[in-house]
Parts: sequence; C-alpha cells; structure tokens
Amino acid sequence: MTVKKVERRIKIKFRIRKSVNGTAERPRLTVFRSNKQIYAQVINDLEGKTLASASSLGLEKLPKMEQAKKVGALVAEKAKAAGVESVVFDRNGYLYHGRVQALADAAREGGLKF
Repeated sequence: MTVKKVERRIKIKFRIRKSVNGTAERPRLTVFRSNKQIYAQVINDLEGKTLASASSLGLEKLPKMEQAKKVGALVAEKAKAAGVESVVFDRNGYLYHGRVQALADAAREGGLKF
C-alpha cells in the first residue's frame, strides 16, 4: 500500500465517524480489515466500552471470504448475548464490497439490525 492509499482511507474514516456514533441503544459495529485477518467490534461510544468482538484469528485455513462470514456470524452471536439488537455499521473507511460486505451480511443473518 502506498502512503496515499492509507491517507485516503483515514480521511474517509474521519468523515464517516463525524456522523456515525454508537450509543447504548444502538452501538457501533466497526470493521478492521488487514491483508491477512478481519476484525469486528461492537462499541458503545458514550461509555467507551467494547460490548462484543470477534476476529478471524484461528481461521487461517479458510478462504478470506469465508473467514469474513464466520466473523460476522460470531460477532452477531456475541452481540445478541450482550443484549444488543440493532447496531450502526461503521465500515471504517473501507469500500462496502468484498470481505466487509460479507461480514455485514453475515451479521444481518445472525440477527443484528442495521
């Protein structure tokens, strides 16, 4: 990745975060995607607490799209256990495409409402 690509994502990320905030009623589901892994967290921004999290660590044998689907289903399951029904989706500056979209779709299928 070039520096311009990273800077572009960070600018988009801050632009998104101006309007997307997690509350106690609707926490924020944020995604971080690296070249090898994908991570998801459900965050209450008012208290600064992570309510649920999941990652693809330990799923390296699966293809990346399958990893994203598993992580989405897992974070939805953990969020439901924590009492969260609906969330605000934060794509974190990434395009809503590929692994990010697969994670979001799996979380929706797991019972979270966006």
